[in-house]
Amino acid sequence: MPLYSQDVIEEVIAKNDIVDVVSSYVRLNKKGRNFFGLCPFHSEKSPSFSVSPDRQIFKCFGCGEGGNVVHFVMKIENCSFTEALQILAEKAGIKLQATSNISPQDLHQENLRKRVYEINNLVADYYHDLLYNDKSSKPCQDYVKKRRLNNKTLVNFRLGYTNGYNKIYKFLKSKGFNDEEIFASKLVKKYDNGNIVDVYRNRFMFPICDARGKVIAFGGRVLDDSKPKYINSPDTVVYNKGRHLYGLNVVKKAHPQLKRILVVEGYMDCISLHQRGIDYAVASLGTALTEAQGRLLRRTADVIVIGYDADGAGQTATMRGLDILKNLGCDVRILQLNGDEEYEKNETPKDPDEFVIKYGPELFEKCVDNAISLVEFKVKMLKSELNLNNPNDKIKFLNGVARILSETNDIERQVYTDKISTDYKVSKDAIYAEIQKMTNRYAKGSTVLERTEPNKRREEKNETVIVSEQEKQLERSIIYMLVTFPDQVFEQINSNVSSDDFKVEYNRDIFSKVVEKYMSGNFSTENIANLFEDVDEINYLSGIMMNEIEVEDVDLKIKEILLNAKKIHLTERRDNLLKKIEDDTTEKSDIERYEKELNDVIVELSKLK
Repeated sequence: MPLYSQDVIEEVIAKNDIVDVVSSYVRLNKKGRNFFGLCPFHSEKSPSFSVSPDRQIFKCFGCGEGGNVVHFVMKIENCSFTEALQILAEKAGIKLQATSNISPQDLHQENLRKRVYEINNLVADYYHDLLYNDKSSKPCQDYVKKRRLNNKTLVNFRLGYTNGYNKIYKFLKSKGFNDEEIFASKLVKKYDNGNIVDVYRNRFMFPICDARGKVIAFGGRVLDDSKPKYINSPDTVVYNKGRHLYGLNVVKKAHPQLKRILVVEGYMDCISLHQRGIDYAVASLGTALTEAQGRLLRRTADVIVIGYDADGAGQTATMRGLDILKNLGCDVRILQLNGDEEYEKNETPKDPDEFVIKYGPELFEKCVDNAISLVEFKVKMLKSELNLNNPNDKIKFLNGVARILSETNDIERQVYTDKISTDYKVSKDAIYAEIQKMTNRYAKGSTVLERTEPNKRREEKNETVIVSEQEKQLERSIIYMLVTFPDQVFEQINSNVSSDDFKVEYNRDIFSKVVEKYMSGNFSTENIANLFEDVDEINYLSGIMMNEIEVEDVDLKIKEILLNAKKIHLTERRDNLLKKIEDDTTEKSDIERYEKELNDVIVELSKLK
């Protein structure tokens, strides 16, 4: 249950227009009354994600996600209802007043998350202060000078230093935190013998922040040759490694609207680039990009440039990240660290940090501008493994190129075929012929699968009886009319329909709650999603509300829907009675009763035609 009163929740929702909120994450285009864009919750190339300013809801007709503005923030920020409400309240300038309307377990979890956030923030400041003021920080200060980091960079990224054995534990105890809260932060560890030690000792510290700037985790680098070189926070109650990007909070602060973003591997790559003016760089907190990080990148910038190290591990990581970004429909480019001719004579640094320090930001920016496409990168990687002067290798190269281009659209195929033919001295006709073989082969072996709509799957999951498509549509239409035109249709619907008439469980539940809410005198179409806690039910209801029904005259439309519903009900009753009458096991006395009822049903049906 929510931590805040219904009035407060409705005020927050009312002051956060869903189009404005969603637009800060997803690029939307208006089509008719609604706005459309690429869904941030699943991979797609054609927009199926819709936002309705009239109903203040969103719905993806691809993956089925839907809801109001609070549900959107919950999904996009991977946070709880309470945290989403707090984000929106802060955005609208509303001061939230908590109530006691929350279960003890939920309240405990919310408080634990809040306390861990407080711990992380205090510890980040503590580490930062140690770097500047502790006598033992001399090795760390020397490392900072060696990496040529200035004071502005140290402050922007809240960089710090940690020493000692269990200083963090003692520090947090002195601030009033209990053991459960301290251990939940994963900043200290308790051994079987009872000893409690700090996880990070004698390290250069990197606080990791979410996109809003809240400290959620840490990374620490050794100052000597000891192993492991880096220690990173495990997942905690406030942190999931695969959902965040290091430095994104700094990037967003500098660029609320961004055309391109650069993804590098490590903390120091990111920090070094920012110090030298490349202030649109983030790090992936590990070499393998996740789909969640890919979605985060897609909604942050138009163009995503991958700038991983040029060694073997970096190139392998690049390929994994490229496939994820490609499947998400991103415009992805790959950074190639090869400068002007005067530099190419020398050994090119393998990572962005070394390159920008050695050659400066101007040449680095030029490399970013000239970043190559996914197709070019794959072809380049293919060529690096082959000797094109060898006939067999050249055949392998041609086959590999055809396989890569067979996955592109017609325009890309023509552009890249021309370029590859020129760059690698391979016949265009030969490339086209091999592509044709590939596409024919794929087409012959492919199987077309019928796609089941998400809402349909959810309906079927909750059905206990067989329901025709016509009945499902009528049930959805009744709900649509009820939530869209409540004051105009409520009396007619309530007089003719009860929750027991609905065969689809979701429809029955939604109808009951809407009727109950309307009769209480506190019903609002904009806040209808707040009546439900089940995610699937919210998604399902959003689908009904976004499925526009053409209504020119509300009164005539609801009469038509109710008439059709009555016809279906009577027809079904007629058919059931006929089966009972024709059943050999039916008692004679019952047959007479059924025949009389059948006659009444047939008469009633004739009046409706």
